[in-house]
Amino acid sequence: MHKSALPQEGTETFQDQIRIVLVETSHSGNIGAVARAMKNMGLGNLWLVRPASFPDEASYARAAGAADVLDHARVVSSLEEALADCVLVMGTSARGRKVPWPVCAPPEAAATAAEHAGSGPVALVFGRENSGLTNDELQRCHYHIHIPSNPDYSSLNLAMAVQVMCYELRMHYLRSLEDGQASPYLKPMARPGDEGWDVPPARVDDVEGFFGHLEQVLIDVDFHRRDNPRQLMTRLRRLFQRARLDQMEINILRGILTAVQKAVGARGNSKSTETGSTVAGQDNGDV
Repeated sequence: MHKSALPQEGTETFQDQIRIVLVETSHSGNIGAVARAMKNMGLGNLWLVRPASFPDEASYARAAGAADVLDHARVVSSLEEALADCVLVMGTSARGRKVPWPVCAPPEAAATAAEHAGSGPVALVFGRENSGLTNDELQRCHYHIHIPSNPDYSSLNLAMAVQVMCYELRMHYLRSLEDGQASPYLKPMARPGDEGWDVPPARVDDVEGFFGHLEQVLIDVDFHRRDNPRQLMTRLRRLFQRARLDQMEINILRGILTAVQKAVGARGNSKSTETGSTVAGQDNGDV
């Protein structure tokens, strides 16, 4: 069952209280991409200020499953109308304004938005694709949000900028959950023993058995000599210990080593038979 983002006290959810506002979007496909970015992160309250074209086929095509966000989008004729009932307004902007304004990075902006959302709607305002927000529009914001992109190529696609902020809002939400609820989303699963791993970690004696088997196979194929080891096994131990093997992986590796031993043994027996035949032929007077 779908769970809305950041439930708050009262009848409205955080999803309702966080308002994504797009100003004079020129390409309707970008509106669809924004809707997709929002729904990915559990948000759905989209407001459009004087879009060049909406709704249309391009916006729904780019939404890719987020048509419901577009269906409920509000189209208004002015930014004032989009912000009128908001308790906090945050606008995306580059740094470098002549008059300094309170600026925060996306993680801090998400925390501030969540803090105020319990009191009323919070608007995150995004400007035009080619020119962003005007100075007058930015001055209607309590805070400016600066995404610290590469200064040599700092322009973000509109949907990308929205995705950054929606992601930070989502992460703030997940961190706010109790440990049990948040664990499937935030706890890493990188090695055996982590929650969600499908096979238990290999036991020490199983790993040691593998190392003994590996060393013997390397000797069998003339790759390793015990009288001149040159730290080979030490480095191989470091490699496999770093991998933190699980029980299934140990079984697979032991199976491979056994197959190598059988193949080496088969070739050895074949050579012995050929040599024996030659010797027999020589004994029969073929020399």
